[in-house]
Amino acid sequence: MALARIQASIVKNLLKMGHLSDAQCQTIIDTDQDFSGLALESLLFEEYKISPFQVLFAKAQAFDMPPINVKHCLVSEATFSKLEQDFCRENSVLPLGFAGDCIIVAVSNPFDLETINKVKEMAGMPVSVLLGLEGAINDALRGDEEERQAVGFGDVVEALGMDFASEEDSEDDFSDEESAPIIKLGNRIIEEAYFAGASDIHIEPFEMETRVRVRIDGILKHQLSMPPAASGALLARLKVMAELDIAEKRLPQDGRIQFKQFNKKGIDVDLRVATAPLNYGEGVVMRILDKQKSTLPLPALGFSDENLSRYRELITRPYGMVLHCGPTGSGKSMTLYSALNEINKVDVCIRTAEDPIEYTLPGLLQMQMQRKIGLTFATALRAFLRQDPDVILVGEIRDKETAGIAVEAALTGHMLFSTLHTNDAPTTVSRLTEMGVEPFMISASLVCVCAQRLMRRVCKTCKQVHLQTGNEAAIMQRALGWAGKVPRVSEDGCPSCGGNGYKGRVGIHELMATSEELVQAINSEEEAVVLKRIAMRNGMKTLHQDCMLKVKDGLTTMEEALGAVPPDMEQYEVSEGS
Repeated sequence: MALARIQASIVKNLLKMGHLSDAQCQTIIDTDQDFSGLALESLLFEEYKISPFQVLFAKAQAFDMPPINVKHCLVSEATFSKLEQDFCRENSVLPLGFAGDCIIVAVSNPFDLETINKVKEMAGMPVSVLLGLEGAINDALRGDEEERQAVGFGDVVEALGMDFASEEDSEDDFSDEESAPIIKLGNRIIEEAYFAGASDIHIEPFEMETRVRVRIDGILKHQLSMPPAASGALLARLKVMAELDIAEKRLPQDGRIQFKQFNKKGIDVDLRVATAPLNYGEGVVMRILDKQKSTLPLPALGFSDENLSRYRELITRPYGMVLHCGPTGSGKSMTLYSALNEINKVDVCIRTAEDPIEYTLPGLLQMQMQRKIGLTFATALRAFLRQDPDVILVGEIRDKETAGIAVEAALTGHMLFSTLHTNDAPTTVSRLTEMGVEPFMISASLVCVCAQRLMRRVCKTCKQVHLQTGNEAAIMQRALGWAGKVPRVSEDGCPSCGGNGYKGRVGIHELMATSEELVQAINSEEEAVVLKRIAMRNGMKTLHQDCMLKVKDGLTTMEEALGAVPPDMEQYEVSEGS
């Protein structure tokens, strides 16, 4: 049976390109074998020694489509955010990414309109189709299946000889932090966490096992369990990568891993490493700092329209102190970088003191702290005051010395940005007072305090809507004076959110700007509860109120909002209306 018209066209294109002779071309066309696309590719590769790239180029001319070499495409869990993996393997469809509001896929048969329409239906967006080789697409999809199985780290476990039942026999395999399996295990843990979109990696020793967990969208998820004997070499390997003292196991250590030099996949991230001696051995937490990510514009951070316009006005003041407060991982650094990016002009001199430098921005002069040699935030601040800055960023106010110098800088014509670890905006004043800063200096220097948290966004693809009733409606009514239809999580989720019902995060903010009444209360050393009442009378929306606003706007669910911030106490609600 002669080749189908399109396949014959592919062979003739190879003839025109000089990769086949006339006799070879005619032999293939006249063959009686019924070729599939994959069979033709195999014949051309194996019998006629045509390279995959040459075959792909000939196919692209025959189909009049742009070609793509899928061997150069990185396949991970994120690849299948819109399409189910089983569907892709059954139909030889490889998702490649997104361009605007289109999903880009590679296929080997663009005439299979049924499959392409199914892709459009599942993704819920238009499809842009590129042409790939069927064999290469299937290899990429099989490679993803192997990677998915490797999330359980079975191949590394096997290489290490981890026999959970007979750990004594395998203990020697764990002794060398430079052994190939240990190196592979360390890299795999970091790579899988990165591809899953994790912010932190926790390696935690227990009596019977060592547990690896990753934090994704603020929630810790189990990644791997291993016998305790394996964790010693793994910890030593991570210490080597972070340039820490592998012999010191009694004291906490801090370091930094530049992961780009340890992997061949082009993953350009840094990891902030913190070790700690625990009761069953050393534990480590690694914060992933993705250097390829850029700062987000302020409107993308979750500020309400009212808070955004107010915040933008406050950060352009000529001098004073802007403080962001919240727990670790609440988005303080991202907000500060976004604020600096907005005021970063050619006529503004900006100096930053950071530990570590999380984002590199053009136009900013950034300094990495080195506590081992005495380069602390206080030392950096003193140096900056002699370098004629307009704006100073101090990574964190941790002690009395740094707090004192920061306030003095804000009082002497500089705009100072920094962070503190407090629960809400009013208690920041109390925290500075505890550090030994005089109240009159706080009131004179403070421009605003922004308390913030991060909440998970409800998945846009599968979220459902319901009408509030009962206690849920009462909480919303007290917070905003409104109740109505709000989102809730779909029970089964969807491929876009991995079945979780949530995807991504949004910021919530409590912006306390100074006012004449607030200055008088600070000078009178009033308690935080009084400061909060005054700030609310002057227009401040509390963290809880901003949470409820995000629920009203359809960004998150009531469960997530109440899990992030509890409702305000009655005294605040009464005072707001008074």
